[in-house]
Amino acid sequence: MIDKILIANRGEIALRILRAAKELGIATVAVHSTADANAMHVKLADESVCIGPPPARESYLNIPALLSACEITGADAVHPGYGFLSENARFAEILEEHGITFIGPKAEHIRLMGDKIEAKATAKRLGIPCVPGSQGAVSTEREALAAAEKIGYPVLVKAASGGGGRGMKVALDKQELVHAITSAQVEAKAAFGDDTVYLEKYLQKPRHIEIQIFGDGKGAAIHLGERDCSLQRRHQKVWEESPSPALNEAQRQEIGEICAKAMREMQYSGAGTIEFLYENGSFYFIEMNTRIQVEHPVTEAITGVDLVAEQIRVAAGSPLSLKQEEIRFYGHAIECRVNAEHHATFRPSPGRIAYYHPPGGVGVRVDSAAYQGYTIPPNYDSLIGKLIVHGRNRTEALMRLRRSLDEFIVDGVDTTLPLFRTLVRNADVQNGMYDIHWLEHFLATGGIEPVF
Repeated sequence: MIDKILIANRGEIALRILRAAKELGIATVAVHSTADANAMHVKLADESVCIGPPPARESYLNIPALLSACEITGADAVHPGYGFLSENARFAEILEEHGITFIGPKAEHIRLMGDKIEAKATAKRLGIPCVPGSQGAVSTEREALAAAEKIGYPVLVKAASGGGGRGMKVALDKQELVHAITSAQVEAKAAFGDDTVYLEKYLQKPRHIEIQIFGDGKGAAIHLGERDCSLQRRHQKVWEESPSPALNEAQRQEIGEICAKAMREMQYSGAGTIEFLYENGSFYFIEMNTRIQVEHPVTEAITGVDLVAEQIRVAAGSPLSLKQEEIRFYGHAIECRVNAEHHATFRPSPGRIAYYHPPGGVGVRVDSAAYQGYTIPPNYDSLIGKLIVHGRNRTEALMRLRRSLDEFIVDGVDTTLPLFRTLVRNADVQNGMYDIHWLEHFLATGGIEPVF
């Protein structure tokens, strides 16, 4: 049984966790930096503790400060949300050592899937289809060239400890590979403190498909369908939807069961997402995220399952609340990440929100911690909120999204709302005809004509 949850995060995900906890009758503790003293989750939590100054390394990444906050408030569990310490295996271990429940997977699974080379080897062992690549890390030019010859060009150089597109380079031939290896190693060392890299086959026009899974840590696991996250900029997701316009029911069930079976073998606990590139009818594993995802609301919309509440129940020792045969998929859902950024240059735009009016109506959800008069600090992610719409089918969802975007008003800072108003009116997007490179090409060729 969990009595009090400390939410080790900020913004909309902190508020999302707080709401789920309250609905379960569990007390909440908000932690915050001095920059977030007036944040919504701080105002609504049962208790709050300031854990440091604005820099994340001195506050939200400060493990001693978080432990002290648990001790001061008597919190017996910590939910890390996403980002920050959510995939930090050592943090999970430290909490366990102090008798505090980590609402997430076992530390060993976080560590295993955090190493991209080990994760791929594990996926292969568990029967998950993988992208052709090198047998482990490549550390010399000779090893890289030999591996690339076997794989076939173009190849992708990837950081073993990478994420968010950092430490990732494409090489079309031998000459480019030599430079890409060095460049990726330098970037990976700077970003992650680890310059280990490996090679994968570079797929030309894949889609990004991810499978939501859930396990109880005792051998039971289910999948909750897929999300299509192919509309990306610099490897960062912009628009997510479920189900994918590219998959049929048979493909969905097949890849979902492969993933659920693998999680049963691992005895995985909690929420997780297995990510794939999908091209010409084949799936290729790229990584697993051992946490709740930013885009989890689209899965909640089509299944009716509260994933955050399920995380809390499983962490408290309860079995999964649903069996696979009880999962039903209804309709279509789309999520847009609305950021405080200029819609064309993507330059961050922190500052005070002078006027804020989120959309509403049937099938419309806005996950946001913003409010009129709130000042977006320059220290963190620029996400203002997530607009999620649900319809009986994709056409209805798109029309609902178009209407909702036209209603959504955020004044005082630049936002990416104009980009989404353009995308929802684009024929390729409406027809679901896009891959992971589509948005970059669209932006590079001046395709955006913002609708304000």
